[in-house]
Amino acid sequence: MRFRHPDGSVVHLAYCTNVHPAETLDGVLAQLRDHCEPVRRRLGRDRLGIGLWLAHDAARALAADPAALRRLRGELDRRGLEVVTLNGFPYQGFGAEEVKYRVYSPDWADPERLEHTTALARILAQLLPDDAAEGSISTLPLAWRTAYDGDRARRALAALRTLGERLDALHELTGRPIRIGLEPEPGCVIETTADAIAPLTTIAHPRIGVCVDTCHLATSFEDPGTALDALEAAGVPVVKSQLSAALHAQDPRQDAEREALAAFAEPRFLHQTRARTPDGTLNAVDDLPEALTTGRLPREVPWRSHFHVPLHADPVPPLTSTLPVLEAALARLAGGPHPLTHHLEVETYTWQALPPELRPRDRARLADGIAAELTLAGDLLTDLGLKELP
Repeated sequence: MRFRHPDGSVVHLAYCTNVHPAETLDGVLAQLRDHCEPVRRRLGRDRLGIGLWLAHDAARALAADPAALRRLRGELDRRGLEVVTLNGFPYQGFGAEEVKYRVYSPDWADPERLEHTTALARILAQLLPDDAAEGSISTLPLAWRTAYDGDRARRALAALRTLGERLDALHELTGRPIRIGLEPEPGCVIETTADAIAPLTTIAHPRIGVCVDTCHLATSFEDPGTALDALEAAGVPVVKSQLSAALHAQDPRQDAEREALAAFAEPRFLHQTRARTPDGTLNAVDDLPEALTTGRLPREVPWRSHFHVPLHADPVPPLTSTLPVLEAALARLAGGPHPLTHHLEVETYTWQALPPELRPRDRARLADGIAAELTLAGDLLTDLGLKELP
C-alpha cells in the first residue's frame, strides 16, 4: 500500500511475512500464494506491500542463483505484491517451537551477520519496484546484552562500517539505494532509541540508522516524541518503523490482571517485561513468566510486556495494548511537514502464540486479521492527511 504525503513523497505501508515463516525459497513462494495474495484480495487492492523475511537458507539460494531471484520477482509481480523492505533480524528458525534467545544469533560481532545482511541488501536491490526511491532492511541492535564486551563491541562496529562501504558500492553498481536500520529491543545492547545514538553517531554512515518498533518503544516506556526528537537532533535517520503494540497491565496488584497476563506466557518467543517507577527507574525481567513468579517487578505501577498483539483488537480486559503509543509515534513519523521515514511495516508475528481462544483457526482467519491491521494502519495515515495511492 502506498500513500502520498502532503509534501509529495510516497510512504509505503507493508506487513511483515515473519508471521508465517519459511526457511527455503519454495517456502517463501508458497507464502506469497497462500497468505500474501489472499490478504491483498481481502483489502481489494491491486498492489500490496510486504516486508519480506528471508531466512539464511532462502537468502543464500537467492543470492547464488540469478534465475531464482528472477523467479521470485516474477511471482511478486504476478500476485500483485511489492517489496521495498526486508526484515533481516531473525537469521533462521523463526518458526521453531522455541525461539527465545536464539533470535539474537548470530549478532553483529559474528562475521556471518555481516555476510547475511550483505546478501539481503543485494537481493533487495533486485526486488525493488522500478519506481521505488530506496530499500530498507531492519536488523538486530548489535547483540543481546550478555557476553557483549569491549572486543565484541569493536568487532560489531567494524562490521557495520564494512556494511556501509558495501551499501555504497551496491548503490554505485545498481543505482538502487539500500539502508539498514538497527532495531532497539528490550534486553539488547541497544534497548532504547537513546541507546542507539552513541554507536550510530560513531559509525556516522548515512545508510545506517534505526528501525523504530513501536512495541519495543512502548515496552521500554519511551515517550515517542522525546525519542524521535532526540534521534533527529543527533542526525540519526529513521530508516523504517515497525508498527506494533505491546501488552499493558495497568494494575498488576490485581489477581485478575496477573492471571490475564499469564495466558500470554508461552514457550516460543521471549516476552521481555518492564515496569517504570515514578522516579523514572525502569525495572526489567527477560520474560513474562519471570515477571509473574519472581516478584522482581513492582506491582504498584503498570507493566508492559513485549508481546506483539493485533493492532485492531484489544486483548481481553482487564489488559489493554499500547496502541496509543503507536498512534503518537506515527503522528510524529508521518504527520509532520515531511515524513521521518517512508517505510512502515505492520509486524504482528505472534498470531499463533496468542492464547488459544484468540488464535486464528485457519489461514482465512489469519488473512482477515492481517487485513484488519493494515486497514487500521491505513486509516491512521489518512487521518494524518496522507492519501492512499491506487
